[in-house]
Amino acid sequence: MLERLFGLTAHGTSVRREFIAGLTTFLTMAYIMFVNPDILSKAGMPPGAVFVATCLASAATTALMGFYANLPVALAPGMGLNAYFAFAVVPALGGDWRLALGCVFLSGILFVIVSLTPAREWLINAIPKSLKLAIAAGIGFFLALIGLEGAGVVVASPATLVTEGVLTDPKVLIAAGAFVLMFALAARGVIGAVLIAILAATAAAVLLHLTPWPAALVSAPPSLKPTLVQMSFGGMGWSAIAVAVFSFLLIDMLDTSGTLTAVAHQAQLLEPDGRLKNARRALSADALGTMIGAALGTSPVTAYIESASGLQAGGRTGLTAVVVAALFLLSLFLSPLAGAVPGFATAPALVFVAALMARGLKEIDWDDLTEAAPALLTALAIPFTYSIAGGIGIGFIAYLAIKLVSGRWRDINWAVTIIAVAFAVKIVVE
Repeated sequence: MLERLFGLTAHGTSVRREFIAGLTTFLTMAYIMFVNPDILSKAGMPPGAVFVATCLASAATTALMGFYANLPVALAPGMGLNAYFAFAVVPALGGDWRLALGCVFLSGILFVIVSLTPAREWLINAIPKSLKLAIAAGIGFFLALIGLEGAGVVVASPATLVTEGVLTDPKVLIAAGAFVLMFALAARGVIGAVLIAILAATAAAVLLHLTPWPAALVSAPPSLKPTLVQMSFGGMGWSAIAVAVFSFLLIDMLDTSGTLTAVAHQAQLLEPDGRLKNARRALSADALGTMIGAALGTSPVTAYIESASGLQAGGRTGLTAVVVAALFLLSLFLSPLAGAVPGFATAPALVFVAALMARGLKEIDWDDLTEAAPALLTALAIPFTYSIAGGIGIGFIAYLAIKLVSGRWRDINWAVTIIAVAFAVKIVVE
């Protein structure tokens, strides 16, 4: 049956190898079970229900990727997208996380439509590479700022906006130790480095009585009812909703396309012309996952670059993804452990992800100021305005303006112009 479903022999793999690959991928991304509830709880969402939604959405979408697209790619609520949801969209929508879930659902519908048409490739290819890289890096810096604040390293200051916190605070020291451990283990190639560091920080917090010891390590999952199908679609101005939906769509498309291409290249799953095998199915699975996640009660679901770790372990087919999905389902019974993980224990994970997302800056042509300046502005504006959508808008407007004034108007396409003008109109209207 597995041979018929996944073509194991044709892909030069086996059930044992696929299982090991799935376990490896799961361990590298399992931290999302602890980080996502912590982030979304800042938006007023019940962490227990978000934990269940995170596990179920990850399991359902990853299984869909495995069975439908037959790719060894795992999916879960995206880092950066969850921060944008909690710290930008929900406040912009008057604190209504239900309306924010509605925006996620609508972006998923649009993603499905776009994925089934040539518009997907047109939009992705039309966005300048420098802005794509800058958006990823800017989201990374945004996550890093949130992580440093969560660790207590950075605090608010009326004089300088931000300043250093009390660096001798035990919580800061534990977070710092987890940060060092996380990067050191990752540098040594240890599987599950992020998860190990989070659990080590949690253990230290329990021993120092900074967080209570969980009543049990396993138990029945919390109720999903507080977030299940709690989406709302009205009660706010169209402008704020449109910006949120478009931003979710744009970021998810760029993130998913980049991740899928990178993972497929490593697994040698690209066609001779460089296209991804089953690309339409893969993107449709991701888009449907975003809708499923919103219905369950979590921020947009996207493909995880951590899937590459499973490929290194030999994963080549969708069976790897199915194994990851099964492990997420089993993790539903770890809710007491998830509830015991303090925010300062997960904060270093945000900085870790930021380091991965910022790597693309080296590929920007820094000698071309018409490319470098908008890219730098985008990467800086996202964290400093505390808004992913705001930073993206500033970057597109700057790109259009600098190209026009410098006489490089031939570098501009209709997609960039439309996006830049749309963000400019939003700024004027607001």
